Amino acid sequence: MEHLIEKRPLGSTGIEVSVLGLGTVKFGRNEQVKYPSGFEIPDDKRVRDILALTTELGINLIDTAPAYGTSEERLGQLLSDKNDWVIVTKVGEAFAGGKSIFDFSAQATRNSVQRSLKRLKREFLDVVLVHSDGNDRHIIQNEAVLPELQKLKEEGLVRAYGMSTKTVAGGLWVVEHCDVVMATCNLTDDHDLPVIGRAHELQKGVLVKKGLQSGHADKTAGGAGVEKAMEYIFSHAGISSVIVGTINPEHLRENIAVTNRVLQKR
Repeated sequence: MEHLIEKRPLGSTGIEVSVLGLGTVKFGRNEQVKYPSGFEIPDDKRVRDILALTTELGINLIDTAPAYGTSEERLGQLLSDKNDWVIVTKVGEAFAGGKSIFDFSAQATRNSVQRSLKRLKREFLDVVLVHSDGNDRHIIQNEAVLPELQKLKEEGLVRAYGMSTKTVAGGLWVVEHCDVVMATCNLTDDHDLPVIGRAHELQKGVLVKKGLQSGHADKTAGGAGVEKAMEYIFSHAGISSVIVGTINPEHLRENIAVTNRVLQKR
């Protein structure tokens, strides 16, 4: 019998998340992605099967974004029993015509949240992150996106918010002032370790992106393997969940089995 995946607090948000989250870029977009091989966007049956397996194995966290093509719309149509899911989505970036378009204004932020609510068929969004364009400091200091997310939180449309950052300075600011940070942590990129450490001190939520290097950590892609990757990630205190995207049921089972094995050793 397969063991359910462990759940952890998402910082001090009051939200509990599985230590593995399902990334869903592959549900809605296959252009300009960084995976080692190409893929076809799965049909509705395959997505339903993945979602059913995900919840069967104890994963309750799903990561999506307006920049992930039709991912949000498909999740809204295909998720069953939506109240059991913790959904992370983003603002600030859209993807059209094969390229990203960024807008961090207050109106664009509010419009994006309203669109995500409609697409996902939710009354509120669990977690909303700013999809950084790389210039974290400019976004923090000169744009209205974060103050607008605070207003949306006060209005009850967002439970928690933060940023998917690209720089240590940006990440440290976010953990000081927001609820959640999405940070990079993998065997080839440790630049965000100070951010993760500070978030742990302040009891802020940490979601890890690129933990498996967009698939390049797999031995078949020349990496050290999923187990080594997970051992490294979970050797750092304070990590709430690692977002891993897949449309392959066997990969999903393997990732959960490996993660359980790594956590049981600790």
